[in-house]
Parts: sequence; structure tokens; C-alpha cells
Amino acid sequence: MNINRVVLTGNLTKDPDIRSTPETGLSICKLRLAVNTRRKNNASGNWEDKPNYFDVTVFGRQAESCGQYLKKGRPVAIDGRLDWREYEVDGQKRQSVDIIAENVQFLGSREDAGNGNGNGYSGGIRAESDIPADTSDFETAPVAAGVSDDDIPF
Repeated sequence: MNINRVVLTGNLTKDPDIRSTPETGLSICKLRLAVNTRRKNNASGNWEDKPNYFDVTVFGRQAESCGQYLKKGRPVAIDGRLDWREYEVDGQKRQSVDIIAENVQFLGSREDAGNGNGNGYSGGIRAESDIPADTSDFETAPVAAGVSDDDIPF
């Protein structure tokens, strides 16, 4: 069994580039994501951030949302897979590993795009305030008879 899964959180280094295919009209959005790796500098003893940069491709309706709502500096979370590709530029073969996004989570608030403060707008996922406070319409699940916590296999 093979697993090809990547989860990253970081900030966009430039505005999204959105296009569509001429044949089908499928929306494609290209993102550039910076993700910091924190490490200790042995010489100085100080902690430093080393940025890593990733090219991310988003397709379909999600690509349209990214093009509409995301801007340079905006924090996002990406869940996707790695895609290795080989291509030629001026007769020279090149290789790259890109990320194909399956889910893009907008972090921070719409108004705070660019400052990365990390609170507010959650990109379409329901906020706790959207969850109904009155749960009287929900039934409580019955407790299984004869099952104790000692019987749980973990």
C-alpha cells in the first residue's frame, strides 16, 4: 500500500494565478506557499525560521474560490498529494515536485489578509457560532447494555 499525502500550513508568497483550460473551461489556480521550519542555530543558540517554498495547484470550484478570496500574505492550510513532473526548458530537462491540492482551508480573517494573525474567517467551514445551540431535536444514543469501559479494546 502506498500513501501520497501532504498537509501544509503557511502563507501565500504572491497573489493566486487563476486560469481555465480552453477545452473544458476547468478552473486551475496556482499558489505559491511559504512554510517555515524552525530550527536552533548551534553557533548563536538562537531559534531561526527557514522558509520552504511549495508550488500548489488547485482545480475546479475550489480554484475559483482561491482566486476570488486569497491574496499574497494570506495564511492557508493545504491538504493534497505530491505530483512529480518532468519538463523541458530551452532544451534542458527539468524536474519538479508540486502539490495537487484536494482541500484548501482559508485561515485568518478576510479583512486581515496579509497580516497572518490566524483568527476569524475559516474558508467555508462552519464556525462554532453557526452550530445550533438548541440540540433538543437530537436524540441521545442509547447506552449498550452489558458493555463496560473495561471491554473496549484500546
